[in-house]
Amino acid sequence: MANIKGQIKRNRQNERRHLRNKAVRSELKSRIKAADTAIAEGSGDAPEALRQAQKRLGKAGAKGRVHKNQAARRTSRLMKRAAKGAGTTKKTGGTAKKTSGPAKKARTATKKKAAATRKSG
Repeated sequence: MANIKGQIKRNRQNERRHLRNKAVRSELKSRIKAADTAIAEGSGDAPEALRQAQKRLGKAGAKGRVHKNQAARRTSRLMKRAAKGAGTTKKTGGTAKKTSGPAKKARTATKKKAAATRKSG
């Protein structure tokens, strides 16, 4: 137990912050889980649950309750799951077509060549 007045105060502050951070992190998990469930079920309130989870993640990152990069990473992963669950992509606006085999390999090779040309040129 600390016997210095300033350290006793610091311990009280740390305890309050610890409890606040713990509550916020718990809420984040609940919001993300609710959004994931709504996306998986395809319910009508999925966009609202997604918006709330994204909002809480951003606020927690901005206030330092979780690290900024962690908040951004978790938001990104959530949005990826939402896009996958909805079955749409931003480019086409419709259902995404999966490409595999030779067509995909040719496209990847073309992209690599173009990137190499940009770097050297």
